[in-house]
Amino acid sequence: MMKSKLFWPLLVLACILGINLIFDPSFFSIEVRGGHLTGSLVDIANRVTPLLLISIGMTLVIATKGIDLSVGSVIAMSGAMAAFVVGRPGISDDSLAPLFLAIALSVGLALLVGLWNGVLVSRIGVQPIVATLILMIAGRGIAQLITNGQITTIYYEPYSFIGAGYLFMIPFSIYIAVAVYILALLLTRKTSLGLFIESVGSNPEASRLAGLNSKNIMLMVYAFSGVCAGIGGLILSSNVAAADGNNAGLYYELDAILAVVIGGTTLMGGRFFLTGTVIGALIIQSLTTTIYSIGIPPEVNLVVKAVVVLVVCLLQSPEFRKKITGGFMVKKPAKKEGVAQP
Repeated sequence: MMKSKLFWPLLVLACILGINLIFDPSFFSIEVRGGHLTGSLVDIANRVTPLLLISIGMTLVIATKGIDLSVGSVIAMSGAMAAFVVGRPGISDDSLAPLFLAIALSVGLALLVGLWNGVLVSRIGVQPIVATLILMIAGRGIAQLITNGQITTIYYEPYSFIGAGYLFMIPFSIYIAVAVYILALLLTRKTSLGLFIESVGSNPEASRLAGLNSKNIMLMVYAFSGVCAGIGGLILSSNVAAADGNNAGLYYELDAILAVVIGGTTLMGGRFFLTGTVIGALIIQSLTTTIYSIGIPPEVNLVVKAVVVLVVCLLQSPEFRKKITGGFMVKKPAKKEGVAQP
């Protein structure tokens, strides 16, 4: 069990939640108020959805030995585009047309910039970190151009349902995140697509010689990452009822990479673990909630987060565990039949 990629992240998540229980005995309690569920666990599950979405897309990108540093900027662009559509004065709450138009334009823009990253990486041959860094910088500027450099407040009530609404007493954003996770899981584990992604990440040249179109696979995962970030931008801007082209999604790309690494996916490409990524995102959000709830100064948030990530990565390393146990877990080589052993 200890050799499982999910064991140590689950253990760390349980420890973080247990610390909250020490300081707040009612931490695990869930109540029904105003017709929907409330509680610390519900808040964590609700607030983690934007990070979870971009982490799922990031997992597939990293599995191809790539990286996507632009997801935070795509979040800002998606929210800005939605605010541009539904933030105009005179829009009636009785009409759902602006809502569907905002969703279509925001996700479409995210898909477009995701394809742009994919083209730079797969067709032109630009290094992933450079290609996505370009959009990471330019994306903030595009988002501020859309919002005219101002924080755009959204008063359109139907739009707020995406990030702040409830369905069957559960936050609607959770349904969105679960749907994307299940879709990604089905496509990568029930079809050959997951094997193709791992093959490209392990050895793209061998995959090409085996008949796989590595370029199209890389193009697809960057497009998917862009769509995930676009949906995350809709949830984030809807939850706060505003679009901030400068600060929305700031540092989310780093949290997404940390969530992927905590979940057991290596940055060297190849095998990936979507369920581990979900646990990693929950660890990061639970840690943030813990820091605020137990009274730790917010300015040390990043330091504590870095320490926890370091601990999880060390615990996942077989070499590190071997060193701290003094080599007692190393198995002796089996004796060969018919060969005398000294």
